Amino acid sequence: MIEPDWPAPPGIRAISTERAGGVSIGPYRSLNLAGHVGDEPGAVAANRDALVSSLNLTTQPCWLEQVHGPDVLDLDTEPPGRADGAVASTLGRVCVVLTADCVPVLLAARDGTRVGAAHAGWRGLAAGVLPAAVARMGTSPAQLQAWLGPAIGPTSYEVDADVRDAFVGSDPGLAARFAPTRPGHWHADLYGLARASLAQAGIEAVYGGNFCTFAESERFFSHRREAPCGRMATLIWRTA
Repeated sequence: MIEPDWPAPPGIRAISTERAGGVSIGPYRSLNLAGHVGDEPGAVAANRDALVSSLNLTTQPCWLEQVHGPDVLDLDTEPPGRADGAVASTLGRVCVVLTADCVPVLLAARDGTRVGAAHAGWRGLAAGVLPAAVARMGTSPAQLQAWLGPAIGPTSYEVDADVRDAFVGSDPGLAARFAPTRPGHWHADLYGLARASLAQAGIEAVYGGNFCTFAESERFFSHRREAPCGRMATLIWRTA
């Protein structure tokens, strides 16, 4: 598992899983934590239980039904459900997102009282999932920090004009996040787009963003490289 390289305040724990260490087989080998990708339900349940045990959690993380949208839940007052982000202050309540190329984004208040996680693929980024997550944190953005977990790198993610236009059409400055490859196609820098979205929301302290799920097949799942495939989990919670 990966521990974020950020100055997390005391009492906050965060990790991002890799693909090894579970019981799933075939394209889901081996620590697939998603129940919606075609893996055997029993294998997913066993993998989730193993994760809970390895992290010494008292309950399952608050798994979401992710839909590539902008909705973010406050788990202190709302049950887990259909959303692409979650925030919490309650001790031991684990915010989690599943990814296999999209950017998992963790948020933490500098005083250690609030945490959050968001699933930021291109659709979610274009729809504003990160500003929504920052808003639901209920803390001044200047008092927040973010970490970008394993996602597809900028030289591996080719997109068409529709994807580019979803960003550049509303913010021409984002054209720098797209590098032309062949006619009508560009390499998209998801990490750069996430950083730009966080900056627009007022967060300057952003860490991570140096992985590539597509390039490291033994370490990470990648939907772009091989579909169907499993999903990694990125989790954050308060311990004190």
